Amino acid sequence: MKKKLKGTGVALVTPFHKQGTIDFGSLGKLIEHTISNGVNYLVVLGTTGEAATLSKDEKNALIQYVRDQVAQRCPLVLGMGGYNTQEVINNLQVFDPDGFDAILSVTPYYNKPSQRGLYLHYKHIASASPLPVILYNVPGRTSVNMKAETTLELAAEFENIIGVKEASGNMSQIMEIIRNKPKDFLVISGDDGITMPLIAAGANGVISVVANAYPAAFSSMVNAALQGKMDEARRLHYLLIPLIDALFSDGSPGGIKAALDCMKIVPNNLRLPVVKVNKATQNLINSLIAELKDKGIEC
Repeated sequence: MKKKLKGTGVALVTPFHKQGTIDFGSLGKLIEHTISNGVNYLVVLGTTGEAATLSKDEKNALIQYVRDQVAQRCPLVLGMGGYNTQEVINNLQVFDPDGFDAILSVTPYYNKPSQRGLYLHYKHIASASPLPVILYNVPGRTSVNMKAETTLELAAEFENIIGVKEASGNMSQIMEIIRNKPKDFLVISGDDGITMPLIAAGANGVISVVANAYPAAFSSMVNAALQGKMDEARRLHYLLIPLIDALFSDGSPGGIKAALDCMKIVPNNLRLPVVKVNKATQNLINSLIAELKDKGIEC
């Protein structure tokens, strides 16, 4: 399993119709776009998928659709976390894991637990989960940072906690995890913009936003870095960086949906409180996509 989840994972967006319902047709198109262009695995119901705005019935429908559409052609990871430990456990106990390979569980948000609280939260999740668990540290969204020592303690004590998606942006913290982790514990970048340097430092890959739009180019960058072909990795990294910066400049997933709409893959519809990027950002994204096309980087 740990070998399967190296490389490029894609945090899939959830496409919506203009009236707000899930656009399963566009989701199918996106799944084919990413799989056919060489990504290693897909992540469903993450932050980029606007999972916080979906009802339980919608989540169940998405899980079933993605499972059927992917049909075991690549590994699947399911986002399942929250600020109520017992509710996460309850969801794990009724979840049908068939077709999925791991869960991605974000640190509790809003209630800002201590490091001891984070440890106990994940201890109970690991004990209840029918699938391997990937920790997800994203303090910019949750207002709590899981320190390296907490991640390392969990990695050492629970065999089914197999990795961490690190989106703290703290290079020193992430490198401490890489330096002291168990041999096969996965360290996965949660920031597209620093994926290349993190792989150079010893990370195992990324769960990416930009790879929704550019699965081939971003996967090529990741694979080159993992293979030690750093000249090629740097070339692709610096080609993609202006677009990556633009995608996050006015909120995510607004940026990536603007890009996918420009590419006619997914319509630019979101659910409140997330809104479309402003006109200047949309124009910048469109222009950067055109520049990449001129340089031979296709979606």
